[in-house]
Amino acid sequence: MNGKRHENHTFRLLPGTGLDGKPSYVLGDGTGPVSRMAASIEGIRLDMACDLLDHATDLLADKRVTGVELHFLASRLSESLREVLQVAEYRGARPDVNSLDPDS
Repeated sequence: MNGKRHENHTFRLLPGTGLDGKPSYVLGDGTGPVSRMAASIEGIRLDMACDLLDHATDLLADKRVTGVELHFLASRLSESLREVLQVAEYRGARPDVNSLDPDS
């Protein structure tokens, strides 16, 4: 479980935001019900992204696809990518873009 340490506990960033749009955290050892629920939501988001990617592959192979269908697909893929990046951030796996060297 990634996050900031505080004594024997970790602050874990939760999926979504609070009512005021700010991030929400839970303090614990990562085994409590809120942490398990957050992990479940992350898993669902990742599974949905895989399903959407499979659908996109099928749709893009169809030569009769319309512009409206492609627009809808692009919108859903954008939403899904945003959620997957959030999961990566929650889990501490999102790369620091400032440390990436495009020439390496």
